Amino acid sequence: MEKKDETVTNARVVEARARNISNKVRCTECGGQSIEDSQADIAILLRQLIRDEIHSGKSDKDIFDKLRNDYGETVLYEPTFDRQTAIIWLSPVLVAGAAAGIWAYQKHRQRTNVHIMALNLVRGVPLTPKEKQTMLEILTPPPPKGGRRWWGL
Repeated sequence: MEKKDETVTNARVVEARARNISNKVRCTECGGQSIEDSQADIAILLRQLIRDEIHSGKSDKDIFDKLRNDYGETVLYEPTFDRQTAIIWLSPVLVAGAAAGIWAYQKHRQRTNVHIMALNLVRGVPLTPKEKQTMLEILTPPPPKGGRRWWGL
């Protein structure tokens, strides 16, 4: 009886490992589905291959390495983190940082220009029409947001 329980437990562990690995492998025929969800012939074969590898005592890492070597990096939903993928994953952060830097620099320049215009006004230097318009835009308070409130009836 104890041997039968151990066999059932081992079968459940193998099945859980196989499903876990299958959910992380892309079907090469369907593209958008994991091999666990796909009913394509190649997905069925890959699921059986994974179970055979588990039964032969291979680790999950060994199975992923075998699949990567046989079918390429694109078969895995979680690619390895190397120099090429680091550039791909970090490029949005770099672009966002550059955009934030440009925005901050332009805001700084705008404030600096306002200070120069204010100094020129104090010194009695007349402003150009563009400078006058810029000063009005900066000094004019924004309109109130929202509209009427319940207490303002």
